[in-house]
Amino acid sequence: MPLYVDVTVMRHLTILPFLLMTSILLGQSIVDGEGVLKGVIYRNEFSVDSRLHTNGLAIAVNFGNIITYRKSKYYQIEFGYIKDPREQKQTRNLGFLFNAGSSAFKLGKQNSMFALRGGVGRKRFISDKARRKGIAIGYNYEIGPSLAILKPYYLDLQYQIEDNGSTAIELRSEKYSEANAEKFLDYSQIFGSSGFSKGLTELSLIPGAQAKAGLFFSLGAYDEYIKAIEIGLMADMYINKVPIMVETENVSNKPYFINLYVHLQLGKRSN
Repeated sequence: MPLYVDVTVMRHLTILPFLLMTSILLGQSIVDGEGVLKGVIYRNEFSVDSRLHTNGLAIAVNFGNIITYRKSKYYQIEFGYIKDPREQKQTRNLGFLFNAGSSAFKLGKQNSMFALRGGVGRKRFISDKARRKGIAIGYNYEIGPSLAILKPYYLDLQYQIEDNGSTAIELRSEKYSEANAEKFLDYSQIFGSSGFSKGLTELSLIPGAQAKAGLFFSLGAYDEYIKAIEIGLMADMYINKVPIMVETENVSNKPYFINLYVHLQLGKRSN
């Protein structure tokens, strides 16, 4: 009995090995319904963020897993600096013995604040990523713990010392306390700041939580290298007030910080 084989079926069977090999070489490329190459699907992402926000800055590293063509999950570790908007730099331009001049200081500041954040987030593209070199638009959101790290802020305060009937000025590097409160908050009694290194061995911690939500613009969404700009809103909430400033009748600290941010992200995708 003769055996007949459809010519169309034979043609598809002939090119099947070629299609499989091409798919492997392209690293799991996606083709849309019109036969247009959509890009390479990677499994992992690693990137670094450089972030500026309304009251400080931060740098972060991200470790991501690509779930589907449009969705990713990532883990973030971030370290940054937060200042109180009431901090104002001042200087007296004074000289003392061998000092060339007094350092600028911030009147009323009690602690410098740094934030160590961890987060788990999701990222999703919402625009059509049809062109390999086009700009893709998406959004992301993240939540996780935040740890406020406080370093006491030291000032060089001026003290009058009586020595054999004469009066001399002595500089003492001090952090804020109830004992020196009046002098610490008196502009005329301050020579300048004591420098960043003062207080590094006296850190204190306040635990809390953080969240972010943003809109990003990614250049070359399928490329091996990540290049994106993001704008969004970030919030830190702590279990206690964060004492950046000395509290007075007119000044009060708060346990939360809400900031607008913009950041540049650079990184690499891999399988």
